Amino acid sequence: MTSARIPVLRIYCSDTWPNLISLCDNAMREVLAASVQRVQKQGCVGVQSYGTHWPCLLPQHGPGKKHERRIVLADWQERIVETVPGDFLRGLFHSDGARFANRVTVRGKTYVYPRYMFVNESTDIMGLCQWALDLLGIAWRMNRPNSLSVARREAVAVLDRHVGPKS
Repeated sequence: MTSARIPVLRIYCSDTWPNLISLCDNAMREVLAASVQRVQKQGCVGVQSYGTHWPCLLPQHGPGKKHERRIVLADWQERIVETVPGDFLRGLFHSDGARFANRVTVRGKTYVYPRYMFVNESTDIMGLCQWALDLLGIAWRMNRPNSLSVARREAVAVLDRHVGPKS
């Protein structure tokens, strides 16, 4: 007789961002989890919860690397992103993005301005990020096949309101 495995959702968060760890824990509890565990690893915390319905909420899960398989939102997930694209972008940028001071020297003068970068090998996930940015009217451009940049002052300001610091 084999024992049935209960699905587990595990999200690893760097120790550098304690607020993200708390936000992750809270989100799991609000969405589905009756209990959430935090497992300390070297340099990070695994925030995890066991539940039979995690696969229902995350139908994109599957075997293999995410950039080697299709990642498509279910209709109900699309409607959520259309309603709150900023929340979706916050998750994307906190997991696979960064905000930093970009330095550019033009004719001997150095300019410093804030810039966001989002990097992902999955063309599907990159497309979802582009779609959510478009929903908010945020200008972006691809600076490499796997890297998206948001650099215009007004676009960075809008993204700042939705993404915020990792802290």
